[in-house]
Amino acid sequence: MPLLRAMARTAVVAGTATTVSNRVSRRQQGRWASQEEQQEAQQAPAPAAAPPAAAPQEDRIEQLTQLGQLHESGVLTDAEFAVEKAKILN
Repeated sequence: MPLLRAMARTAVVAGTATTVSNRVSRRQQGRWASQEEQQEAQQAPAPAAAPPAAAPQEDRIEQLTQLGQLHESGVLTDAEFAVEKAKILN
């Protein structure tokens, strides 16, 4: 019987240690991820300003082309692209 109790106690202690270790690891990973997001947000470039309107139709096409190039190159996020596109089209 004493051997069985020792084995059971060891299993409980090992299981508890594993659970606590996993929980601490997950919590730390969450903290690191939030820190990385904050750093990326601080380093994000400012959205490009749209040039002033000259000729209505030709200027719109040119602006949309430039906006598309900025979006494809990664300068503008999807949300920023959508906002700027709506400004040009309205």
